[in-house]
Amino acid sequence: MEPNRALKTGVTVRNALDDATAALAKSELTQARLEAGSLLSHAMNRERTFILAHPEYVLDPDLLAMFESFVVRRAAGEPLQYITGHQEFFKLDFEVTPDVLIPRPESEAVVEAAMELLPKARPSRLADAGTGSGCLAISILHELPNASGIATDTSAAALAIARRNAQTHGLADRLQLVESDLLTAIARAEQFDLIISNPPYVPDGDIDSLQREVRYEPRSALAGGSDGLDVIRRLLRAAPPRIQTGGHLVFEFGFGQAELLLNLIDRQQWNLIEVRKDLQGIPRTMVLERT
Repeated sequence: MEPNRALKTGVTVRNALDDATAALAKSELTQARLEAGSLLSHAMNRERTFILAHPEYVLDPDLLAMFESFVVRRAAGEPLQYITGHQEFFKLDFEVTPDVLIPRPESEAVVEAAMELLPKARPSRLADAGTGSGCLAISILHELPNASGIATDTSAAALAIARRNAQTHGLADRLQLVESDLLTAIARAEQFDLIISNPPYVPDGDIDSLQREVRYEPRSALAGGSDGLDVIRRLLRAAPPRIQTGGHLVFEFGFGQAELLLNLIDRQQWNLIEVRKDLQGIPRTMVLERT
């Protein structure tokens, strides 16, 4: 679908959705109709229920042109979330831009583990190393009102997104945001009950072969070195002095990396508690206890 330079008139919701669905289907999107509806809902700033209930509603020509531009971007491979600026994660809505990774369902395992490990009845402290949109730390703090923490990122632009998300969910007073490479800018005296991370873990040589949508995401949040484990190695070295004895480190890792990771763990510093699998049965999240 090419946006028409001459603004179209008399186009209904049904017409627009039919045209957009056909255009997206040509780009091999498996949920073309659903995505067309999401894009139109975003363009109209209305709930999808309005679109479904009003197929004969005639679209304003300027709004239609905007919608068609969204469809062109999506057909080219730009992620839906970057076009709409939103992604749901752990029951919350998060602002996302190309400055941050798009939150994904498999990362919810980190949140679930944190909720099991952190005490609910007393105050606790967490650190989120490489926070991006802030989805991990914010989701945990939203569920645990006695928890507070620090979230770091090397990207000032990502921290701005995380800050807005924390404010949206009423957590700005419990989450400190710090520009830092992992934990380096955090005071050495700081001790945490839990450190969490979704670090870069894609091998550098694999990035160009990822699906086209992923290649729109920030490379710095993806690239993990030759084997994908460079940042995780640094995290495993940096975390022990920052975690109280009996505290935990929970982080996400990539496909096929579980066995390599098991060989990296210093058993004098860590007890392996669990390797959790994602919804596809792939090992994805590691839970370690500080000895």
